[in-house]
Amino acid sequence: MSKKISIIVSVYNEEEVLFEFYRETIKVLLLIDNPYEIIFVNDGSMDGSRSILFKIAKDDENVKVVHFSRNFGHEAAMIAGIDHAEGDYLVCMDADLQHPPTLLPEIIRKFEAGFDIINMVRTVNKSAGIIKNITSSAFYKIINRLSDMKLVSNASDFFGISKRVADVLRNRYREKTRFLRGYVQNVGFNTTNIDYEAGKRFAGESKYSIKKLFRFSINTIMTFSNLPLKLGMYAGGMAAFLAIIMMIYTVISFLRVGTPSGYATIICLICFMFSVLFFIVGIIGEYLGIILAEIKDRPIYIVEEKINFNKKEL
Repeated sequence: MSKKISIIVSVYNEEEVLFEFYRETIKVLLLIDNPYEIIFVNDGSMDGSRSILFKIAKDDENVKVVHFSRNFGHEAAMIAGIDHAEGDYLVCMDADLQHPPTLLPEIIRKFEAGFDIINMVRTVNKSAGIIKNITSSAFYKIINRLSDMKLVSNASDFFGISKRVADVLRNRYREKTRFLRGYVQNVGFNTTNIDYEAGKRFAGESKYSIKKLFRFSINTIMTFSNLPLKLGMYAGGMAAFLAIIMMIYTVISFLRVGTPSGYATIICLICFMFSVLFFIVGIIGEYLGIILAEIKDRPIYIVEEKINFNKKEL
């Protein structure tokens, strides 16, 4: 019997692309001899996405829709899709057609070859612009230097996982501050990569601003590395080294010219040391914020409505 495929799509204000994404994806799925479901997770869209999803689901019972009560973010939408998926093979992708549906047959072939995780590695993303391409490359270099676990560079939110990997994500990786593509690589099992060129965004604009990407990058570093917490020790060692140098300089100056004039030097040292101190306090604050979110244990997402799910799934 053919394995069932679950396509999980995060949706946030994508009214301009939803019909086109559905048409392009269905073309591919109908050529594949596998049962399928498409799960759209509406992440609190404020445009006409909700009504469009209702129309698509009304005409195709294989299309399922999960509506959030508000916007919880892209990461929450993807894990919600994984939570609700019934398939043996799960593929997460975006609705803007930058993740080409034409690659689905190749992903399925990898699954059938015995792989549990398929990382889709973006080689080219012309529509992202120079700044985002540079920052994306820099992000992976930084996280791989700081973390013990090495992530596949330029792996995207377009990836495939088997049912047993999905079960691990449903039951184990339930942090409130998430980096799902990192968790997928952290699980282990049989893994392979597929290189792809990101398609041109069909319509609209990216929902990730530079500010949001920076915030996301900081959270990711905090969840995958505790090295920033050790900066206090390094800063302390550096301060002690500078203090010894200043002590030697002061003694030599005193012996040569008498009491040295060190007002400007002292002010500079105080400003520098306080800058280091507050930087480290800020790092500790970020970690405490993540710990506080876990202690509060608020839900990752809240579902308002589901469409085309069986009663037992509701």
